[in-house]
Amino acid sequence: MNSRLTKLLQAPSVILLLLWMIVPLGMTLFFSFARYNLLYPAPLSFDGLTNYEFFITDSAFFPALFNTLLLVGSVLFITVVLGLLLALLINQPFWGRGIVRVMLISPFFIMPTVNALIWKNMLMNPVYGIFAVIATAIGIDPIDWLAQVPLLSIIIIVSWQWTPFALLIFITSLQSEDSEQKEAAQLDGAGFWSIFRYLTLPHLARPIAIVIMIQTIFHLSIFAEIFVTTGGGPGYDSTNLAFLIFSQALLQFDVGVASAGGVFAIILANIVAFFLIRAVGKNLMV
Repeated sequence: MNSRLTKLLQAPSVILLLLWMIVPLGMTLFFSFARYNLLYPAPLSFDGLTNYEFFITDSAFFPALFNTLLLVGSVLFITVVLGLLLALLINQPFWGRGIVRVMLISPFFIMPTVNALIWKNMLMNPVYGIFAVIATAIGIDPIDWLAQVPLLSIIIIVSWQWTPFALLIFITSLQSEDSEQKEAAQLDGAGFWSIFRYLTLPHLARPIAIVIMIQTIFHLSIFAEIFVTTGGGPGYDSTNLAFLIFSQALLQFDVGVASAGGVFAIILANIVAFFLIRAVGKNLMV
């Protein structure tokens, strides 16, 4: 009786959650096989795989795919490595650790659009940005970051915001590490690297896999930072799949092709996350 009552009380939330996910996904799948362009109003008609063919053969597809994979891989590497290093440093006792911890975690709570505007106008501006001022002060020409190295600029912006997320997960995990094992290893003459390699890193295997999984899902759909800073340019230099889908849907008004791109992005996200998690989990648990 209690089990049935529990399921009955949970049913509205579960049904609402399923509808929240299934309805948009179902509509995306439907439109991906239909001819639907907002500029040419006409009855919907089944178009087979034409939308997928058009999306994949678009001249921007392969640059966008390459930029997406490079962006995700670079941000994952930077955030995991830097987050782990910071977590190991902050895990040591020192005066003011609480304040430092709050300051390091705070960038994660900044909205992506605000984060992009801060970097664009206050740091990377080639005239009055902080980087330009520093370059001029030491006698070198300022770099127009968003024009000369647009993808690198996006990687830096996204990494700055997501490193605190990895840091927060790693700090929480390090606090649950068995201190007795570390003390026993130190008494046996183990150094810092040995303790890290054989005790700390295996302990962090699951948190690292979680960070990679969550960040992969989010980074494959990075949009705000690109839209606010580079607009996908110059050319296709900073266009990723999410921005390409946006341009198909809201700039070219081709809902069918954009839906096909969305389905492709969903499949790609699941494939990348699956293999990354398997590879990281297998290597760290050895």
